[in-house]
Amino acid sequence: MRALRRVLGGLVTLLLIATAALLLYAFARGRPQDLPWTPLDLGRPVGMFTGRKLTALTDDAPACRALLDRAGVTYTALPPRGGVRCGYTDGIRLGPGGSRAINYAPPGLATSCPVAAALAVWEWNVVQPAAERLFGGRVTSVEHFGSYSCRRLYGRDEGAWSEHATADAVDIAGFRLSDGRRISVIGDWTGDEAEGRFLRAVRDGACDLFATTLSPDYNAAHRDHLHLDQAERGTTGWRACR
Repeated sequence: MRALRRVLGGLVTLLLIATAALLLYAFARGRPQDLPWTPLDLGRPVGMFTGRKLTALTDDAPACRALLDRAGVTYTALPPRGGVRCGYTDGIRLGPGGSRAINYAPPGLATSCPVAAALAVWEWNVVQPAAERLFGGRVTSVEHFGSYSCRRLYGRDEGAWSEHATADAVDIAGFRLSDGRRISVIGDWTGDEAEGRFLRAVRDGACDLFATTLSPDYNAAHRDHLHLDQAERGTTGWRACR
């Protein structure tokens, strides 16, 4: 028993040291989102646990909308839309402008609140910095193929249902820059030009924020868009990125 107590005591000591080291690491970098227990703040820099906290918002629509409010994102809450396999209870429609909101084309993108929250963090921490770094400008609008669609994966007649069936996914087709330039997934993905590097950078950044990020590197069905979703995957919280 004495030996067992020594072992347990050593493990507790190591755990305390690891926790203290994690705290110092997070606050030294100015990234409290590196810690699993800090509350999510959409305006904070992306940390190790930001993605999991965003995905967890699928269980708390009021908390999600409160985060959007505090971050200055313009939106309208949508009434619940029900069905046996399709529908949502946390839908919102993103509005134009706002203190911290990007425009979407076509306008009025309607999606689940957790997807909208992740899109906001993606814009501020990934999309705009990549545009400024590679083009010296900003993204003024994001082109999309929509979110909600009551269908199974790949439109099949049977099999698993798509995250689009609950508005927990959005398909991004391209970007418009402040200088008028248009960057499209289908036209600019390949090659070493700045446009291709930009698209791959925003894909890589999305992998830290969404449960699933799929691009033309995944398969031909995604040749013209980035699929971003907040699929619930239980306690493991594994993420798909390709």
